Amino acid sequence: MYATISRILSSFFKQNTIFKYGFNISPMYRRSTGKIMSVSDDLLTVKIKIPISYKNKNYVGTIFGGSLFSATDPIFMIQLMNILGKNYVVWDKSAEIKFKRPARETSYVNFIFTDAEIQQIKQRVIDEKEIDLKKELKITNKNTSITYAEVFKTIYIADKSYYKNKRKQA
Repeated sequence: MYATISRILSSFFKQNTIFKYGFNISPMYRRSTGKIMSVSDDLLTVKIKIPISYKNKNYVGTIFGGSLFSATDPIFMIQLMNILGKNYVVWDKSAEIKFKRPARETSYVNFIFTDAEIQQIKQRVIDEKEIDLKKELKITNKNTSITYAEVFKTIYIADKSYYKNKRKQA
């Protein structure tokens, strides 16, 4: 459903605008309490904030760990799907969060890919047909001086035709 809506909206809006507002109005993402603040024109950088509020404050007055995790969970996968395009299959494969200290204030996360990293991903998929990409990010305060949690993601990326043939054989 979201992919169809995105395709329709792409006739009227830039891809980064659809990404930002699509996430921010999506009920599944809104429940995480995360908010996309900015998306670069090339989609390589996405910045989010996780404000502390009554919706995500836990028993001891800090941001609930599930809110920190769920606000970060879908971004890398959707970011890569949009950057790589229709000839690739992209899935979240695994995730881990390590809490460093309680988040008592609004938290921030930057999701970053470089052009070189995208070219390397494409080349690896050409060579290997399917890969696991490991990405790490930090959930921090506004000036990044305090790290509240580290998130480690493994993302599966495959050539679409290879993936379809592999699924037929399974």
